[in-house]
Amino acid sequence: MVREDGKRNFALRDSDGTEESVFSGNTPRQAALKAARRLEPAPSEDDAEMTELRLREKGTSKVHIYDGWAWEETAPDDKPDWMPGEITEANVSKKGIEHLDE
Repeated sequence: MVREDGKRNFALRDSDGTEESVFSGNTPRQAALKAARRLEPAPSEDDAEMTELRLREKGTSKVHIYDGWAWEETAPDDKPDWMPGEITEANVSKKGIEHLDE
């Protein structure tokens, strides 16, 4: 379901089918990137382990499946004062879409 501002809601599904977190974004990838930033970050992108992220689009039976990984990185020199020196970066790679039979 698309909200008035154009964003859609995606529920992060656990392996047992429970949904505890909801991420919003204009695209499924945008929501997946938000979810990936919550993963335990590795010291570098090369050391980061991929984790499968399953995001069900609210109001539909579509589950978008991504591999996500996160890592720590030094904040840019022109960062705002409130930003910490180390930030979490993330990336995702789409694996496909499943349709639930529920």
